[in-house]
Amino acid sequence: MSRPRLFMFSFVAVALCPFASAAELGYKVAPDWPELPAGWNFGEVAGVAANRGGRILVFHRGPHPIMEFESGGKFVRSWGDGMISWSPGPSTPSYGSLPARPQCDSCGAHTVRVDPEGNIWVIDVGGHLVVKMNPQGRVLMQLGRRGVPGTGHANFNMPTDVAFAPNGDFYVTDGYGNSRVVKYSREGKYLLEWGTRGSGPGEFMLPHAVALDARGRVYVADRETRRIEIFDSAGKFLSQWKDIGGFSGLAMTKEQQIWAAGGSYVVLLNLEGQALGTLAPPGKLPGQVDAAHGIAVSDRGDVYVAELNWRVQKFIKP
Repeated sequence: MSRPRLFMFSFVAVALCPFASAAELGYKVAPDWPELPAGWNFGEVAGVAANRGGRILVFHRGPHPIMEFESGGKFVRSWGDGMISWSPGPSTPSYGSLPARPQCDSCGAHTVRVDPEGNIWVIDVGGHLVVKMNPQGRVLMQLGRRGVPGTGHANFNMPTDVAFAPNGDFYVTDGYGNSRVVKYSREGKYLLEWGTRGSGPGEFMLPHAVALDARGRVYVADRETRRIEIFDSAGKFLSQWKDIGGFSGLAMTKEQQIWAAGGSYVVLLNLEGQALGTLAPPGKLPGQVDAAHGIAVSDRGDVYVAELNWRVQKFIKP
C-alpha cells in the first residue's frame, strides 16, 4: 500500500504570551501519564481529544499515529498506520517561511477532535484532508482530495482544525495555504466560507484553531497575528482579542471558558478575552509546558496538552 506523502513543515509556534505573569490555577501534572506499550514512543504530539466516556485520543507524528488511553493512562488501542501523509525527507514547504521536514511517519497529523455524537475527526494537514470516523475508528466521511491542494469547495490547502455546532454543522480552518474558515452541514455539504489573507478584521494570516460557544459564536485563533477573532455562525465579524498570544489550540469548557495553548503558555480565558489564570509554568520538565500545539478538557475538567516536543501531559483539576 502506497502512503500519501507530506512535503512540508516542522513548526513550533513560540507564543509570546501577555499572560506570563498570570496566576497559576492549581492544576497538578499526572506523573508518567500515559503508559505506552513497551518499545513505543511518541513523535511530535500534535493533537489530543477527550471522548464522552472519559478516554483520551492522542494524535502524533509517528508510527501508530492515533492512540487511545483510559483517563488513568492505560493504553487501550491504536490505529491509523498508512492513513496519514508522511515525508520522505527535506523538501520545500508550500507556505511562507516554514522549514522543511526531516523524514517522518504520519507527519501530516495535526488535530484530533471528538464531536458531540462521539465521532472522531482528524486533520491531515499534508494530505489536505478532514476525516470523520465513528467511535470504533471506521471512516464515515472524508473531505478534501488527498494530496491535491486547492481553493474550491472540494479542496483544502493544509487545513488545521475543526469545530462543531449543536445541530451537527461543522467549521474547518483552512489554514496554512488558504486563509479561510469553511462551514459544512452535518452531512458534509458545503454551506459557506469567509476570510482572506491579511491582518484586518475578518482576515487571517494563519487560522490555526477554532472553537464554538453555546451561542454558536465561532472563535478563531489567528496564530501569526497573535489574536482571536469572533464571528457569528454565518461568518459575520463580531470582535477580536488583539495581542492575546499566538495560540495553536483552543478548547471550550462546559463552563463556557476557553483553554488556549501555544508555545510555552496555556491560559484559561473567559468569553471577553480576559485571563482567568494559567495552567503551568513554561519549561521542559514534567508539569511545565513547552511547544504546546493541541489541548483538550475532559468532562471532569482535567486538561490534556499535546506538545511538539514528543509528549502529552495530563493536568488534574484541583
